[in-house]
Amino acid sequence: MTVVGASLAGLYAARELRAQGFDGRLVLVGDERHRPYDRPPLSKDFLAGRADEAQLALTDAEESTELDAEWHLGVRARGLDARGRTVLLDDGRTISTDGVVIATGACARRLAGDDLAGVHTLRTLDDARALRAELTRGPRRIVVIGGGFIGAETASSCAALGHDVTVVEAAALPLVPQLGPRMAAVCAALHRRGGVALVTGTGVAGLRGSGGGGTSPPAVTGVRLSDGRVLDADVVIVGIGATPNTGWLAGSLALHDGVLCDDGCATALPQVVAVGDVARVGGTRAEHWTSATEQPRIAVRNLLAGRTVATGRSLPYFWSDQYGARIQFAGRRHESDTVRIVEGGIEGGIEEAGPAEGGLLALYERDGRTTAVLSVDRPRPFTRVRRELARSDMPVAPTARL
Repeated sequence: MTVVGASLAGLYAARELRAQGFDGRLVLVGDERHRPYDRPPLSKDFLAGRADEAQLALTDAEESTELDAEWHLGVRARGLDARGRTVLLDDGRTISTDGVVIATGACARRLAGDDLAGVHTLRTLDDARALRAELTRGPRRIVVIGGGFIGAETASSCAALGHDVTVVEAAALPLVPQLGPRMAAVCAALHRRGGVALVTGTGVAGLRGSGGGGTSPPAVTGVRLSDGRVLDADVVIVGIGATPNTGWLAGSLALHDGVLCDDGCATALPQVVAVGDVARVGGTRAEHWTSATEQPRIAVRNLLAGRTVATGRSLPYFWSDQYGARIQFAGRRHESDTVRIVEGGIEGGIEEAGPAEGGLLALYERDGRTTAVLSVDRPRPFTRVRRELARSDMPVAPTARL
């Protein structure tokens, strides 16, 4: 069996193959030269200097021995044959295999002009190393483009290190698709509390740079917004989402913003499954840690069976650490849902109201049922509601609405 992608989802798939009884040749292919590591801390503890690379590692020598796998690291897959029985590598090698787990993840979206010195993305360990080195050069003027989870967490870490930080978000508020406008506004206040400027409702028209010469590229000096303003910047961090790594599969599989799979992670090719950020399972592609760790169990079962014998649809869940607060969300929110705060509350003016001291717990509700839950620093009640949501829908007691 061959697992293409040696990050979180790929590692979990390899573990499942052994746990479910596969004792044959196991090959892992990874385009990074690093053994599997945990990505969530890259924008938080690692960037802030509170964690080192050893603490990011997801495997140790003992587990590597138990997996008994061949590792091909620092090499990309460039093709999969039409029957799914041969993986082609960039270095010219081919791997013959009885089955394939596609776990190639996603890569950071790029911005025109991001080849200027001082412009960074944050997706890989090498990205985080480069950005952390930049942040140690003294106080910097930092512009973060994109107010999603990566952007917000990176802005939080930069502010904690004493830098002057501005977040630019094209939407009216960060995190509206995930949280809805009311709760997005509450969480947006965390930026202001953390001393970070938040610019919303305008996109980026381009980057400005100067200097350079010879082999040195020009350095970024500013961000030009679509409304004509220019933000001075020594460092620009681009956090505008990710694109699934499917280019190597063109002509082999059905692709549409990911690898198209059924509810059991199985593709149209026999003996080929997909998991993690690259997989569109049952019509949905989820870029969350929980999907990468839960999907491999079902995918491997179906891979070993040679057909879809098991399906699964776990409750969506994500978390984010920003400005000393932990945001947790679980469930499936719809635009028509109403929101009710059942613990804690909000404080501040209408335009800048944020979570009250001690946080809050909010329920999203529709047709008398709870559909999702949001917590800011209320982990215990959040866990309880999340478990109840996973079991079944919850009845709602009548109360005033927000």
